[in-house]
Amino acid sequence: MNKSATIHARIEPSVKDQAEKLLKKIGLSPTEAIRLFYHQICLRKAIPFQIEVPNKTTENTLRKSQKGEDIINFNSTEEMFSSWGK
Repeated sequence: MNKSATIHARIEPSVKDQAEKLLKKIGLSPTEAIRLFYHQICLRKAIPFQIEVPNKTTENTLRKSQKGEDIINFNSTEEMFSSWGK
């Protein structure tokens, strides 16, 4: 298949860096990830994930976590889940 179409996009450098680090961990290049995203759009005839406007609680939580506030670190998922019952 001819792969000669080009996409140009601008994105915040920190978002690009974070995404590319995660893509590298799973063995995908940015180009492969974009190609996969476009193929999923074509197959589903829609964006391949749900897009929602966050409610106030989620919005406040995201804002706090971006500032480094109210963050709790856990050594394992089991430790995290067990803390929910407390």
